[in-house]
Amino acid sequence: MDKKNLDWQNLSFSYMKIDYRYVANYTAASGAWDEGALTSDDKIVMSEDAGVLQYSQSVFEGLKAYTTKDGHVVCFRPDLNAQRMYDSAQRLEMPPFPTDRFVDAIHQVVEANAAWVPPYGTGATLYLRPYMFGISPVIGVKPADDYQFRIFGTPVGPYFKGGAKPIYVRVTDYDRAAPHGTGNIKAGLNYAMSLKPIMEAHAQGFAENIYLDAATRTKVEETGGANILFVSQDDTLVVPKSDSILPSITRRSLVYVAEHYLGMKVDERPVYWQEVKDGNFKECGLCGTAAVISPIGKVNDHGTDIEFASGMEKMGPWMTKLRETLLGIQEGEIEAPEGWIHRVC
Repeated sequence: MDKKNLDWQNLSFSYMKIDYRYVANYTAASGAWDEGALTSDDKIVMSEDAGVLQYSQSVFEGLKAYTTKDGHVVCFRPDLNAQRMYDSAQRLEMPPFPTDRFVDAIHQVVEANAAWVPPYGTGATLYLRPYMFGISPVIGVKPADDYQFRIFGTPVGPYFKGGAKPIYVRVTDYDRAAPHGTGNIKAGLNYAMSLKPIMEAHAQGFAENIYLDAATRTKVEETGGANILFVSQDDTLVVPKSDSILPSITRRSLVYVAEHYLGMKVDERPVYWQEVKDGNFKECGLCGTAAVISPIGKVNDHGTDIEFASGMEKMGPWMTKLRETLLGIQEGEIEAPEGWIHRVC
């Protein structure tokens, strides 16, 4: 298939309308999701009193389709996105979209928009956004009756242009999620509350916020949009563990890569901020779908800078190996574990 005539090398990380998206509807009257279908219509029509507008009843996912070295168009572990969205929907009293249908819908969207999947070697991908929301009118505080599930895609450039440079972040006094709250699901409301802190951070010259646990403010949680990883002085990958951290698919994959491809010891446990202050870690990074790993070079803790041994010039050696290995698996340069790569065409 011929690709669209785009400047693939210079795409930004922003929205661009493509040819097709997927839509399915759930009604309380039927008690089930309809068959769903692809459509060229990118507009949504709903009541002014729709549940999503009144009480933020929405969940979403993010994943990518890309072209591998051998020319296939693939997605990375969409079954895990399907399960996470299923879990998120249950937490917000929404009818979960079946996981097998989720993967099939992803397949349909990518296949129908194959011309929008960037060529191998450009660093660009087709970013996919599945989402679900309450669409029927709701004026009292309660779940909506009817829901819509949709997937759209947009071609995006590499998160880092010119290489992954270490970022400067701060510890924030805001809380991201309360114990027993919604921090472990991918709900739009979790991201809305991070907008003010991130704008404040940017205004002060920081790239991101590190959130500590809301209960004791002594343990590392995550940032507004990514999980955190550390490498200890003895080369152990240390992964903060908390019930209010989003279970990142990238993090889960990197943990496997660390153990089974790089031979690293992995320690998933609560990480106390004092450990960071004491210099127990020589590398630090944020992990997520968009960038895989964003290295952190320095953290500002209320006016005091804490710089990791890897520094502000380049990504540390372990974070580099982790990132390059996972990218190699995704792009078909390194053999993937069974079931990780979903081939579309």
